[in-house]
Parts: sequence; structure tokens; C-alpha cells
Amino acid sequence: MNKDMSETLIRTGPGSRMGNLMRRYWVPALMTSEIEQADGPQVRVELLGEKLLAFRNTDGKACVISEFCSHRGVSLYFGRNEENGIRCAYHGVKFDGDGQCVDVPSNPKACAHMHIKGYPCVERGGIVWTYMGPADKMPAPPELEWCTLPSSHVFVSKRLQYSNYLQAMEGGIDTSHVSFVHRYEVDTDPMHKGVKALDYIKADGNVVFEIEKTSFGMTLFGRRMGEPDSFYWRITQWLFPWFTMIPPFGHHALGGHAWVPINDHECWAWSINWQPKQPLSTEENEAMAAGQGIHVEYEAPGSFVPKSNRENDYMMDRKAQQEKRAFSGVFGFSAQDYSLQESMGPIQDHAAEKLLPTDRAIVMARRMLHDAAVALEQGVEPPALDAKEQRVRPAGVLLPRGDDPLAWAKTHLANGLDEPVFSI
Repeated sequence: MNKDMSETLIRTGPGSRMGNLMRRYWVPALMTSEIEQADGPQVRVELLGEKLLAFRNTDGKACVISEFCSHRGVSLYFGRNEENGIRCAYHGVKFDGDGQCVDVPSNPKACAHMHIKGYPCVERGGIVWTYMGPADKMPAPPELEWCTLPSSHVFVSKRLQYSNYLQAMEGGIDTSHVSFVHRYEVDTDPMHKGVKALDYIKADGNVVFEIEKTSFGMTLFGRRMGEPDSFYWRITQWLFPWFTMIPPFGHHALGGHAWVPINDHECWAWSINWQPKQPLSTEENEAMAAGQGIHVEYEAPGSFVPKSNRENDYMMDRKAQQEKRAFSGVFGFSAQDYSLQESMGPIQDHAAEKLLPTDRAIVMARRMLHDAAVALEQGVEPPALDAKEQRVRPAGVLLPRGDDPLAWAKTHLANGLDEPVFSI
């Protein structure tokens, strides 16, 4: 990547190319449970370089507004959540859930020019989503499969990651690393163990890719050696601008991520598991709540900071590394990923990287994001604004060696969520 392309991709603040693009989509802002109570405590939220405040108003509606009072810049975090608005603790100026000023005790006529930013919100899949773009361009709410299921079918968590969103998301796109960094833990993790796919993944680290550019982003077809007369294909999707899917492992729940910029140096890594046709079992819920699978154990309840983090070297165990119990010495699927992604630094030095054939999908995603951001400046509408394009599902399948996986997908995955789950 040249410097201009890198700068376009990594900068997401107000007025930046990528920031303008990302603001055209619904942004996962916070867990519904973080503002569960009407008139309860408000929560600080930073998204795309903007410091915001989230709260649930008296009517039970989730709201996202600017954190700071327009009077003297005081943080409304210290304000009172009351009567469908936040009242600043300093001089009593009050704002409703749309950011409109509704009361200035010392000068009521001043309300007209005291407004702050307020962003629309919807709640789906246990997440409060907010739209930060032009009001007349707001798309329909998200329709990813897990957003449309009963809450009993879905488990959602998030964690703080100390890196730019791009290098985090590229880990979600890259299926080839599974054969290495996760190879020892897949046999014991309750969300992965006991399925045939693991044999193929561990035996063949030389993944061959087919990539299909789509209206929603791209579909990746990762080929590994299967049985003597077949290949094992992991078919997954990357969806504009920050969603990645995880091909299923046998009977285990499906998985996916959203990689949302907090600012240019940090991001929220959202992790989602779901069962399309049935509630998650008690065992599945307990395992995920304990931080297994793609989830994490937190340093402290409600902190969203992983217990294994950069301050403790991710609890690396060199003995476990030597004994082949953890490939990198770090335990936990997510920790194994983010420890390496954070090791690149807050923003990876793209000029120094030397890419390999297994990085083709990453190269294409970078190019598609960059081109969409540049095109938006020229008045071209972003891709995948139609929420129905999000109704896709990953797959894992054994195919005869002569079969075309793209043709198979067009036949068996074309109807999106109406098809059965294909898994090995």
C-alpha cells in the first residue's frame, strides 16, 4: 500500500474519507444491557473519533448524543438523566435524546442555538446501533442473520482492542492463520472440538484462495486438502464496512465479528455466536460467558478489557508453547489473535509489509474500501447500503476435487438464510 491509500484506510475521524464512508452505515455502538434502565446512568461511548454519550430516556428509548454541553464544554456524563433528557450538572442546560436543547434555566430563549449532535438509534441483536451520517441518506436497519433471531438464539460480546480497526479486521478476513496460531486449542475448546473440519485445518496450512467480489463485499473460498478425492472448502464473507463471518464447525454455533473504530488507535471487537434454528444450549451459553470460543474473560466485570492484555504480555506461557499446548504461548482464540495484531503497534507500518499469496483477500478488501471512500467524495453512493444484502451465511463443505466451489455456492447458498447450515 502506498502512503495515501494507507492514510485513507486507517483514518476514520470526522471529515476523513473512511470516516465519511463508515458513517453511511449503522454503527454497533454499545450493548443494550449497558443502558438497560430507563433514566439510568448514562455511558461514555467513543466511535469513529467522536466522544459521545449513550442513555435510555424516560420513555425507554436508546439515545446517543455528544458527550459535551454546548454551554461551557462540561461532560454530560456528570449530568442528570431525567424526564427524557440529560441535564448538565454545571448550569442546568438540558438536551433531549436527539441533541436538541430543551431548557436553559438562565436564558430560555437561548435554546434555539444551543443544540448538540444527536444520532438516531435502533436496537437489534442485543446491540444499540447508531447512524452518524447525513439524515437524508439513512439506510434501513441491519439485517445480519443474528440481528433477526430471538435473543435465546444469540450470544453477543465485545472487547476493547488496542489497535487500528483495519489490522484487527484483516485477522477476521484471513482464514489461513487458523492452521497455525489456533491449531492446538481447537481440540479442547468447547465451541470447536469434536468435528472433522479440524483434521483438515491442522493438516494443511497452505490455503489456496478463490475470491468472489460481491455487491455486499466479497466471498472467500479457502481450499485445503480433504479426503483423497475431495477438497475441504471454508466459505466465508466480508461485508461492508466491518463485518466478517466465521465458517461453522460441525454442530457448533455459527460465528462472526464486527470491527468498529473507536479512534485511529483503538477499536471495538464485537463477537457473535448464533444458532439459526434453535436456542443456544445451556452449555454453549456458559462456555461463551466464561470467555471460551471467540469470546474473552474480562479483567473486571463491565470493563470490556480482556484479562489477557498487553500489560501482562497476554499471560503468555512459554512452557505451553514448547509443549505444543499453545502455538504462541497465549491461550484463548481471541487473545491469540489480538495479541499478535496489537504487537504490530497501534497502526501497522503498511510500507514495511511483504505480502504473500494467502493475503489476496486482504488486498482486495483494502482496495474495495479505499475505492468506495474515494468514490463517495465524487458523489458515488457506497456499496451494500441495502440491508437485505447482509442476509448471507458462511459454510464449510467437502467437494469433489473437480467441482467449482463458486458454482456450488451459487446453487446452495444463493437463497441466503433459507438454506440449511452447511458444515463439516
